[in-house]
Formats: sequence, C-alpha cells, structure tokens
Amino acid sequence: MDKKNSINSFRFKIGEFSKLCRVTVKTLRHYEAISLLTPNEIDEWTGYRYYNVSQSQKMATIQHLKRLGFSLEEISDIFSTGSDRPDIDRIEKKLEECRDEIEKLKHRATELSCLSEQIKSKTNMDKIFIKTIPSRIVASHRQIIKSYDELFNLCPNILGPEMMKIGCTCPEPQYCYTVEHNKEHCDSNIDLEYCEAVGEWHEDTPLLHFYESAELKNAVCMNHIGSYERFGETFAELLKYLEENDIHITGSPRFCYIDGIWNKESEDEWLTEIQVPVE
Repeated sequence: MDKKNSINSFRFKIGEFSKLCRVTVKTLRHYEAISLLTPNEIDEWTGYRYYNVSQSQKMATIQHLKRLGFSLEEISDIFSTGSDRPDIDRIEKKLEECRDEIEKLKHRATELSCLSEQIKSKTNMDKIFIKTIPSRIVASHRQIIKSYDELFNLCPNILGPEMMKIGCTCPEPQYCYTVEHNKEHCDSNIDLEYCEAVGEWHEDTPLLHFYESAELKNAVCMNHIGSYERFGETFAELLKYLEENDIHITGSPRFCYIDGIWNKESEDEWLTEIQVPVE
C-alpha cells in the first residue's frame, strides 16, 4: 500500500464516515453545528470534511448514550467533563426516568387493551336512554378530595361504618351517587358530595347530612364502563347527543355507582351510570 492510500485509509470524507458509522450526512452536519462532533479536518480550498478513527469511536459512544435515553444536550454535557461516560448521579436520574416511563407505558398498555376489548365487544358505552329518577332520602357527605381515588377509602372505611353505627338501612333499589359542586372541572381539590339512599331519616352527624334528593323527571343517562379517569369520554358522547337533539341541561350530573371496587376485581368491569337532568 502506497503512502497516499495509507493516509486515506485513516481519514474519511463525510460520506464515507456516514456509511461506516451508519448515520446520515444530515445528522453529521447537525452534530457539527452544535459542536458535538466536529470534523477532524476541513480542507480550506475544497471545504471537504474529514473524520478519523477516534471520531468513529466517539460516534459509537454518542449512539450508545442516545439508546440509553440521554439527549444530545446531556451527551454534550458529559463530554464537556472530559469523560465519555455519565457519572453515577446522571445514571440514577436516568434510571428513575425509565421507571416512570415504564409505569406510563404499563398504564397505556392497559388502556389500549381495554379499548380493544371494548371495541371488539361493543360494550364501551351503552346506548343513551332517558328515564325518571324518583326522589329518595339520602345520607350525604360533602368534602374536598384530591382525586376520586379517595372514595375507595372514604366510602367503605369512613362513611359505611358511620351509617351502620346510627342504624341506616339501604333498601332496594340501592342508589348511591356523587355530584361535583365545582364551577369548573378540577383534576384535584374536587368539591364532591357523596349521597346514598337510605330507608329512613336520621339526625345529622358530624359526617352525614340527611335530606330528600330532588326528583329528576327527565334524566339523560348513559352507562360508563371502566376507570373513573375516563368519565370525560362518556360525557363527551352525552354532550354530543344533547346538542344534536337540542336538549338542555338543568342541573349538575350525577355519577351513579353500580359496580366498582367493592364487587369487581378489575376496574375494566366497573359500571357507572351518568345521569344528567335535562328539559
């Protein structure tokens, strides 16, 4: 091998370097623009860019760190320390991000599986129907909650024992529901009233207030199957129906709990009837 070929074998034009490292020329130009990987040599007459073997190793490091989830800015910061490896703190932080992403992906997979099953069985949302909901004596509790998850503790562990203590009965048909009193939707600090129909009046307690709920002569109803986080999907269908039929809402919607954590193992089987008073 002559001297010229020997020299050329250790430096590469940008196209050659692109093929060897399996990255596009556009990517190499971008890395040069952000000073992440600059050519080893630029011919002042032709403008040709040349890369050497050590830069192919640096490119491999960049690709590896990208696969580990590091951004180009983070990789540049790592290189600025004189090292080609992240320190322990950076690795621990990235591991925590991975764990968070795994949980998000698990939740997304569950949602997608649920959606797939609902589409296959066509049970995502039952047809809309209108009915009269009679007045009932209810035991009511109202408080600010951070999320609907608090109901899983509030109802069975706090309100249930309180109702049993004062001798409340829950005659058929059983009826419990919640009403949100916020003027607008809130993801947290929800002003929520929980009501459960009872068979008789009782004196109010620090936790419970007894009154007769209003009769809903016309309530547009729709069954929601699944997590309470997805109430918005069902409600969107209801609102579309109301608009198309020129029906007007006259009061706060009720969320009537038929099946839930108390009798179903999977939240995919939770059944809630959304009841909207209308005229």
